Amino acid sequence: MSEAAEQKTMNEQPSQQPVMPKIKWNDTNMQSTYANVCNVMGTREEIMVLFGSNKSWQGGQEEVEVMLSQRILLTPYAAKRLQIMLDMGLKEYEKRFGEIKL
Repeated sequence: MSEAAEQKTMNEQPSQQPVMPKIKWNDTNMQSTYANVCNVMGTREEIMVLFGSNKSWQGGQEEVEVMLSQRILLTPYAAKRLQIMLDMGLKEYEKRFGEIKL
């Protein structure tokens, strides 16, 4: 079999790798919100992530008010993917800038 015929035969075989679509990020309607507080709640069907800001900078207060600004609802699968991506992002951050101590 010639090299050209062999290449054609190889090209005709079904690919084992799924085709990954190209992602185009459209930020036309994106809004940015600052948050220094977050909370996570969940049910069987969804994971809810609440974001807000604590504007109290004095210690020793009996009550702290958090102004909630965003509520993001995710499927458990999307929440798991977010967890993985956040873990990867934080590991890279700490590799560059040092450990974040809570």
